[in-house]
Amino acid sequence: MDLLNTLVDKGLRRELPTRGEALAVLATSDDELLDVVAAAGKVRRQWFGRRVKLNYLVNLKSGLCPEDCSYCSQRLGSKAGILKYTWLKPEEASRAAAAGVAGGAKRVCLVASGRGPTDRDVDRVTRTIEAIKEENEGVEVCACLGLLAEGQADRLRSAGADAYNHNLNTSEGTYGAITTTHTYADRVETVRQAQGAGLSACSGLIAGMGESDEDLVDVVYALRDLDPDSVPVNFLIPFEGTPLAKEWNLTPQRCLRILAMVRFVCPDVEVRLAGGREVHLRSMQPLALHLVNSIFLGDYLTSEGQAGQADLDMIADAGFEVEGAGTTTLPRHRTDAPAGCGTQPAGCGSHADSGAAGGCGPCGGHGDREPATAEAAEPAPGTGADGATRGEDNGVARTDLVAVRRRGAGTDLAPNA
Repeated sequence: MDLLNTLVDKGLRRELPTRGEALAVLATSDDELLDVVAAAGKVRRQWFGRRVKLNYLVNLKSGLCPEDCSYCSQRLGSKAGILKYTWLKPEEASRAAAAGVAGGAKRVCLVASGRGPTDRDVDRVTRTIEAIKEENEGVEVCACLGLLAEGQADRLRSAGADAYNHNLNTSEGTYGAITTTHTYADRVETVRQAQGAGLSACSGLIAGMGESDEDLVDVVYALRDLDPDSVPVNFLIPFEGTPLAKEWNLTPQRCLRILAMVRFVCPDVEVRLAGGREVHLRSMQPLALHLVNSIFLGDYLTSEGQAGQADLDMIADAGFEVEGAGTTTLPRHRTDAPAGCGTQPAGCGSHADSGAAGGCGPCGGHGDREPATAEAAEPAPGTGADGATRGEDNGVARTDLVAVRRRGAGTDLAPNA
């Protein structure tokens, strides 16, 4: 396909595809899917070889969040039967992190529910980071604590944090339909604060919330402009007890097309296959390794993932290798240049074709597109003769694959790593 040849050429030069080209990737047919994966795989191998970085989540504080993010099982008013507990002690978090490192994780991601940390919370996380670093030489630590107040990113950096995660999640145009207790601009500002403090920025998206192809392209272009070092791609886990419990809009093929589009738009960035991969990609997870260069090992914040050993076996069987602690994840042109957008060496390519999303800010000017409705009573897809909810391309709602985490942090059971 001429489209794929063009996208490969642009990806190898770190040149931004046009919006039309990005949309065309999402519109390819299932018959073209392996060609799409192979093309994006060339770009992935150019910048990351066959390495896969392993990341491990530690949920420091679970549930009881005051925010109303419709996708989240920890949200205000959630009836999902998840674990709920207050802050782990530093030694408890360090033990949980050690299990992930022993399983091959290079980065530990410390996450806490809530709108954002108090200064006391930052003190607590500081002690946790110090405990983890003391016990696990060379491990990277990423914090994810919500919206940051002035000076908090600097304190985390001084404590030894290497990165900060705060996802944009969806397009600016649909954000208000997903969350009302904070804004899209709040999220962008937190990512910029992290970058300004010298932290490696991690910011991504959630697919499958009822968004359009245009929304997906909007948020990925916004991420390109914001220029994080890593972009986690989550696929919605429709927890019962949340407003999006009926949103089963994804198929394995759809997920692969989304990952390919992200790789073409952000060719030299760590693209991470994150939450929901077991639920939506299922047996096609190994194909995704040709598109992403990073995954989470084991379980997630409130849901269970596949066994950690199964992750390792999948990587080896697909012909990839776990990235070692002594290997730098990002290409040299990114690690040698100062963070930030606006210049090609520091970011993931030229912004020449960014259209309405000019400059370093988030995408704007999306017209009058109808936003997805978070509280919709009926799912967007129809239902099949067997009563199972059907997603696009006849995808089936696999509620049997949504398992609440009952082990690891916050429990007396060994973690999955």
